[in-house]
Amino acid sequence: MNNSDTLDKLRSLKLYGMFHAFKTNLETGSVEGYTPDQLLAELVDAEYEDRMNRKINRLIDGAKFRYKASIELINFNRDRNIDRSQILRLAECAFIENHDNILITGPTGIGKSYIASAIGHQACAKGFRVVYWSAPKLFARLKQAKADNSYFKEVAKILRAELLILDDFGLHPLDNQSRLMLMEIVEDLHGKTSMIFTSQLPVSAWFEMIGEKTIADAVLDRIVHDAHRIEALGESMRKVRPKKLEDLENTFQ
Repeated sequence: MNNSDTLDKLRSLKLYGMFHAFKTNLETGSVEGYTPDQLLAELVDAEYEDRMNRKINRLIDGAKFRYKASIELINFNRDRNIDRSQILRLAECAFIENHDNILITGPTGIGKSYIASAIGHQACAKGFRVVYWSAPKLFARLKQAKADNSYFKEVAKILRAELLILDDFGLHPLDNQSRLMLMEIVEDLHGKTSMIFTSQLPVSAWFEMIGEKTIADAVLDRIVHDAHRIEALGESMRKVRPKKLEDLENTFQ
């Protein structure tokens, strides 16, 4: 068997990592520098890395994040009250293994969604299945699903997640149907799946926002108890960025 046949078979078997590594080694002439066991190890490592990268990309695509975010790009300015060590600790994703929740609160534009997305991307990189939803859009989608009989299918997608991110939670007071949906989701995920909530409202205002006392008590008891809290402060990043850009431009005038 010649090398061309080997490449064809690697590609037909969808061993793309091995295919590209072997092809590169042939083109650079480095194959001759390997012992058989070294070459095998090189090809296996390439295949493993390729499959892991494709898995991570599938998880990120499936999560439907609002932002392409990373922990490294989070603004840890002291005025924002965001603890770098806490974020880095959460980025290790032990909270998912422990089925803990994260509550991120603060004024609009402060970067809550970005922080949640960055932690979500990190979870995908570690192989966890993540689902991201804007809370108002989720409730609207579930109401539509109730009407077209796809409700259980939509909920099943959420229940398969190992991390659910609910962004913009409490943007509007919940109506009765949304309250019941929230209660059902939280009840099913409690103790099995971690949740990240971002909200402009402080946690102390969530009871009133959810509404009906019995449901509010049940929901908050499940998501707030022992949750990791991030309470961001400061001016909206949407206002800060143009100022920085203006300052930069002024230095060249």
